[in-house]
Amino acid sequence: MAAVASHIACCVPSVCVSSGSLEATPTYGSAEIRIPGGAFKFSRLTDCSGQKSRPASSLRIHAVQTSKPELVREANERLQSGEHGVNYHHPDAGKDGYAFFMPTMSLIGVGSLNAAGAQISELGFKKALIVTDKVLLKVGAVDSVIKVLDQIGVQYAIYDGTEPNPTDIQVDEGLALLKKEGCDFIVSFGGGSPHDCAKAIGVLATNGGKIHDYEGLNKTKKSMLPLVAVNTTAGTAAELTRFSIITDTKRHVKMAIIDWRVTPTIAVDDPTLMIGMPKSLTAATGMDALTHAIEAYVSTISNPVTDASALHAMKLIKTYLRDAVNDGKNLKARDMMSYAEFLAGMAFNSASLGYVHAMAHQLGGIYNLPHGVCNAVLLPVVQEFNSSKVPHLFIDIAEAFGYNVGEDEEKAVKTVLAEIRSLSKDVGIPKNLNELGVKPEDFELLADNAMKDACGFTNPRAPTKEEVVELFRKAYEQ
Repeated sequence: MAAVASHIACCVPSVCVSSGSLEATPTYGSAEIRIPGGAFKFSRLTDCSGQKSRPASSLRIHAVQTSKPELVREANERLQSGEHGVNYHHPDAGKDGYAFFMPTMSLIGVGSLNAAGAQISELGFKKALIVTDKVLLKVGAVDSVIKVLDQIGVQYAIYDGTEPNPTDIQVDEGLALLKKEGCDFIVSFGGGSPHDCAKAIGVLATNGGKIHDYEGLNKTKKSMLPLVAVNTTAGTAAELTRFSIITDTKRHVKMAIIDWRVTPTIAVDDPTLMIGMPKSLTAATGMDALTHAIEAYVSTISNPVTDASALHAMKLIKTYLRDAVNDGKNLKARDMMSYAEFLAGMAFNSASLGYVHAMAHQLGGIYNLPHGVCNAVLLPVVQEFNSSKVPHLFIDIAEAFGYNVGEDEEKAVKTVLAEIRSLSKDVGIPKNLNELGVKPEDFELLADNAMKDACGFTNPRAPTKEEVVELFRKAYEQ
């Protein structure tokens, strides 16, 4: 048989694996494709577009001489998808297409906080509830946003009870203060914890009930109270996402509220607010951003927009995170990390996440551990697990990290895992879950809860409970 024209091979390199090749007659009459598991002869290849000149990504496999239908499904998926940023990573979305979520306005870059006042004035707000934490208030960091509000004559009340891994109790406290003070909008100031707490307060202010009522996907009926999210870390991207993660203090689990109505009205990412971040927080939030980018890229609902965001975020994080950790006053590193976390947020806000987050949430819920640190420890373990399903995507991740691995999937996987571990080590992330005080006897409970976490639904490889337990074990021993 004659080989398919070179432009087709370039369009679907994922089909050309080390064990074989894609071949077909020039007339598309019959063909043979080799994928992991064997070679199959096809009596017909149909161009789904009806055009014989279309690249192989639009082909669909029909009559097949094989007794392994599951491998035929995989072959069809590979013909209709691809990598290198020029195709989908998975079967197409069908009749419903894709959704992309963003704040109404995002102010980004050095000095962007200065522009927030004019936007707040235009929206006509009268009194803000500033949601922050005691440390940021004590060191005077919150003064920067108070100054903006004073300049435009907007009153405010301050709730500073937010703690890392915000709880349902803190949400109720903030809501009570909002009602008492008659606030008509919210300003969150800080990292992911104040933003998530503020979102939950905003949801209850307009929807009523308890925050537990909104766990899961799109459970609200009304838009939350308007939120201006002023960000001071480069990691969580909570200032722009539709996610709010709140700890249920009775069940000791992190509830994932994922809802398009939870997207902030205005996001502010001014890197001058991030200069004071300590090294440990810079490292943890930076690795959180990297986890967002990688999980979004391998997600089953990624699309070309999220792919572009994720890949560039990876490139920036590889380039600038070490500098931001080593020299917190390096404004260029802070600025680029601000863009990196924003890009990663754009990616996962629409492509969602995976089992790194599904597992990390449980560690935070039971042990109250720093979210970004948990992600960093779990990231290489879970991605090694995922690599057996989507090894071709690791070629692009390796390239974003600055490595040329050609089309060698095995080399790409090894390179990516080594770089993740190297970066974590360089920025001072603990080596494993053992160092974080996690107990092996809790692995069963952690796995049970992780299996229910909405973030795991878009992981490229669906694990069993036993496999999740094993992933926790590997992260404990690595």
